[in-house]
Amino acid sequence: MSDFHFDRRQVRRNFGRAAGTYEKHDALQREVQSTLVERLELYEQVPEVVLDVGAGTGRGSAALKKRYPKAQVIAVDLALPMLKQAKQHASWLKPFGRVVADAYALPVPDRSVDVLFSNLCFQWCEDVSRLFAECARVLKPGGLLLFSTFGPDTLKELRAAWAEADQQAHVARFLDMHDVGDAMLAQGLKDPVLFAERYTLTYPTPRALLDELKGLGANNADAGRPRGLTGKTHYRRMLDAYEAMRSDGVIPSTWEVVTGHAWGPPAGQSRREGAGEIASFPIENLRGSRRKTPF
Repeated sequence: MSDFHFDRRQVRRNFGRAAGTYEKHDALQREVQSTLVERLELYEQVPEVVLDVGAGTGRGSAALKKRYPKAQVIAVDLALPMLKQAKQHASWLKPFGRVVADAYALPVPDRSVDVLFSNLCFQWCEDVSRLFAECARVLKPGGLLLFSTFGPDTLKELRAAWAEADQQAHVARFLDMHDVGDAMLAQGLKDPVLFAERYTLTYPTPRALLDELKGLGANNADAGRPRGLTGKTHYRRMLDAYEAMRSDGVIPSTWEVVTGHAWGPPAGQSRREGAGEIASFPIENLRGSRRKTPF
C-alpha cells in the first residue's frame, strides 16, 4: 500500500533515546490525548481489559486507569526506556501494567481486549493492513478501537524546505486517511469513522522545531533515509528555505492529526490475510455431528 517503510530498529532507538526529554515537548500529544479520552464516551460498557498501544511515558495509560479503575490497563510500547519513564505515572492505588511489544504483534490472546487505545503511535506502522488485522484479532466482538495518527500533511513545511536542499528523504512520510480507512474495512473492523484536523504550531527558528522533533523521538526513521552526516551546505540551504516561510515573526509547522474509531468484528467474520480471507470463532460455536469413518 505504501511506497516507503520505517526502520523498526531505528524507531525503537529514537524513542528510547528521547524517553527522558519527551514530556518537555509533548504539548500536542497531550492535547490530542485529551480529545481521545473524551471520545471514550462512545464505549458505554465497563471494560475489563484496556490496551494502550504506543503508550510512551504513560500519561495516557494513567488517564485510562483513572477512567476505568477496575479494568486491567496495559501500557504497550516498542521502547523499554519509555516504559521505565511510565512508572512515574502509575500509583500504587491506580497501577497499570507495562509491556514491551510491537503494535504488529500485541502480547494478548484473541478477542481479549475491550478497549484498544492508541495516541499518535500508528503513524510509525506503515503496513496498516497488518496493523489493523492485529487490532481486529485482539478486540472482543463489539470492543472499541480508538486512535489518533499523523496524516501526510504533517511537517509539510519542513519537507518542502528539505526539498529545496536535496531530493533525499529527511522527513517521515505518513499515510493518507483514505488508505487507513480502507485497511480498517478490509480487516473486518466494524463501522469505522475517521476525520482529520490540522494544527499549526509555531517556533522561533527552524532549529527549535528540529530540537523538538529530536526531544520527542520523532526523528526520521524512513528506511530510505540518507545514511551518514548531512552536509553543512545542504543543511544551511534547508534552514534558509524554511526561514523564507516565516510569517508574523514565527516559523509555522503543520501537524495533520487523523482520529478514528471502529468496533471489534463479530466472531466468525472474515478478514483479509495475504491473497485470501480468514475467519475465526470460538470452538463452542461449532455445531453438527461427528462421525467415525471406517477404514
